[in-house]
Amino acid sequence: MEPIEQSFAVKFRYGVYFTQGLFDPENTVLTDVLQQDKGTGPRKVFFVIDRGVAVAHPHLTQAIKSYAAKHSDIIRLLADPLVITGGEEVKNSIPLLQQLLEAVNTHRIDRHAYFIAIGGGAVLDMAGFAAAIAHRGIRHIRIPTTVLAQDDSAVGVKNSFNFFGKKNFLGTFVPPFAVINDSDFLLTLDDRDWRAGISEAIKVALIKDAAFYNQIKQDAAKLALRDLPAMQRLIHRCAEMHVQHIGGADPFESGSSRPLDFGHWAAHKLEQLTHYSLRHGEAVAIGMALDVTYSMLDGRLTEAECEDVLELLEELGFDLYVPALSQTEPGSEQLSVIKGLQEFREHLGGQLTIMLLNRIGEGVEVHHIEEPLVLQAVNLLKKRHQHQPAANL
Repeated sequence: MEPIEQSFAVKFRYGVYFTQGLFDPENTVLTDVLQQDKGTGPRKVFFVIDRGVAVAHPHLTQAIKSYAAKHSDIIRLLADPLVITGGEEVKNSIPLLQQLLEAVNTHRIDRHAYFIAIGGGAVLDMAGFAAAIAHRGIRHIRIPTTVLAQDDSAVGVKNSFNFFGKKNFLGTFVPPFAVINDSDFLLTLDDRDWRAGISEAIKVALIKDAAFYNQIKQDAAKLALRDLPAMQRLIHRCAEMHVQHIGGADPFESGSSRPLDFGHWAAHKLEQLTHYSLRHGEAVAIGMALDVTYSMLDGRLTEAECEDVLELLEELGFDLYVPALSQTEPGSEQLSVIKGLQEFREHLGGQLTIMLLNRIGEGVEVHHIEEPLVLQAVNLLKKRHQHQPAANL
């Protein structure tokens, strides 16, 4: 018998919205988003809130209830908002994942309801994963509350959960129904979380847009002093570039290339080696410093360009070295971080593909990394760190 061949395309579309005071009764961004499905009657909604956000915004739960009451013709809360642990811990906890799935079952959250998560990237990752696997997919709206989530992780199509001690081992490619960035949430971030998300903007600027990199340099002093308009500009442009890339040739990463993960092969391993005491953005800053220095040692980047990037990262308050970067494997002289290369390749599949820099604004993919040059780059960063002021961590 002849084989039967199937071929079809599925179109995805979602918006990334920017506002302040999302749950102000007069703000209609959320209600406008909910009415995009052209349904009739109130939309069934369930909220999950990052505990850190709930603590920083003690009136948030009541504000959500009041907002829903004000717009009862559009919103029907299926239950009180559920507050869960935030931070990377949430992506390592099977009981927390089960708690979300139990909420879906208990409150009868179906595929036509809206699973709305408010929090940092880790909570959004885990909540998105739960929404994606329950009923084969529940409409998911992300309300990111950190710089890192607003300019990077939340605007993409990935959801994930850590497993086997490996970051993002479980996951799905499921676009959100919408992403809503409320800059008011940024005002209560501590300095580390304010700073951490800037690294993702530098990352995308380094590999794609020298003009954006120069804008970040121009705004560096303001960003370091927590100037909100400067941060709003950075987040909007960074999110725009991520969305443009994701909508390109390989949105679900079926190949081995992942250019937006510049600096990430080492970052993911450093997070693990430090037991996640490093923020993701802090680890990315170190990973970029390593790859920028490696690019210079490999003859791709000039010393002046390398120094320019390292100085910018330091001006923004990033440490470019932690002892875990020099950690070696038990009974071996091999750097533990080198294992991150193999894990990075396994995560992507296919051949190793790492993004380096030819110049600021131009990334280049390579398929082989010289371990001696990595060690040399690590030692240069260690030496540099020893001459820096006290750590920011």
